[in-house]
Amino acid sequence: MKVRTLKNIAVLASGRGSNFVAILTRIQKGEIPARIACVISDNPHPPVFDHATKAGIPTYWINRKQFSLPEDYAAYLLAILKRHETNLIVLAGYLKLIPSTVVQQYPGAIINIHPALLPNFGGKGFYGMKVHEAVLAAGLKVTGVTVHFVDEHYDTGAIIRQEKVAVLPNDTPESLAERVLAVEHRIYPEVIKAWCEGRLKLVDRKVIWQN
Repeated sequence: MKVRTLKNIAVLASGRGSNFVAILTRIQKGEIPARIACVISDNPHPPVFDHATKAGIPTYWINRKQFSLPEDYAAYLLAILKRHETNLIVLAGYLKLIPSTVVQQYPGAIINIHPALLPNFGGKGFYGMKVHEAVLAAGLKVTGVTVHFVDEHYDTGAIIRQEKVAVLPNDTPESLAERVLAVEHRIYPEVIKAWCEGRLKLVDRKVIWQN
């Protein structure tokens, strides 16, 4: 019988952590060959910490203002990741830009999910409800979800997977967000599972899927 090697995942989140819960649930069911080694946030008291603590997962608050130099902040973040022998970094509603030195240390091993069809409605300032408000203001009939690898900029990394979500005539930002989030909770764990099983890689900025 082949023994699966579990990957260590570090989750970075700023708020509720609903994607964290979706991923953790799939891990606990044995569907993803991984363990969440730690949860890191730029928020001192995010709801995601409550979920992590209940699951016995270490949490870390990183306040960038505590560091006078950007490289000191990056070094501190890297130290946490290395302490937990992190293989994969998963962003789950994390609002800060990942330092370039961290991106370079984890090539093809940082993944993010965005509540729109990138490159539309991406970049700094486009997150959460702001994305859905912009979609409705633009009068679009279709939006969606994008999972992508992370590079040195906001929402510009190689796209791994996208799925469309219809915009209904009577949608509000809240109703649209609910349907988009349901898709996120379904496809994000699937992408993470593929990465942990070695079926998903980034080679020369190109996404490679293997059966």
